[in-house]
Amino acid sequence: MGMKTKIALGAVVGIVVIGAVSANAGDGDGGSTGKDTSASADRQAGGAKDTGAGTGADAKPDAKADTKADTGQETGKKASQAEQFKAFVKENGTAQEKEAVAHVTKVQGADDRNDIFDTADVYTDFTGGIMSEGTGPAKLIASAFADWRQSENGLVTVYDADGELLGNGQF
Repeated sequence: MGMKTKIALGAVVGIVVIGAVSANAGDGDGGSTGKDTSASADRQAGGAKDTGAGTGADAKPDAKADTKADTGQETGKKASQAEQFKAFVKENGTAQEKEAVAHVTKVQGADDRNDIFDTADVYTDFTGGIMSEGTGPAKLIASAFADWRQSENGLVTVYDADGELLGNGQF
């Protein structure tokens, strides 16, 4: 009876601790997640809103667009995360990274960050899964992604054309 009581008590304490941690993380970071998402949405949509707001504001976003072009970011207001990532690597990546990132077809989750557990998915046109020739480039893609986006606790996963895992890395 003593051993069963200790196990039950340990389980209850563990559940309470997990509940308290998740409740605190939800309160503190739930609001900041919304703010981060809104801030990134404002950054992306801000230029588009200013461009359409009036003719006097048109000159300023164009200057910002030129600056974005100089830093490798897409100047179009509808640039996907994959296009933004490719533009960054085109400007800042090594030759091997540029070659690997040319196979990227889709990026998801790059803008949703809260520094608790951030995940992003990168899809490529490689085939064959984890034992294929796409495994090496997948590591380069994950490395380039880490240069593009930073997080205190992020995980980027690279998939092939069939949705099979090729590799992953921290960002």
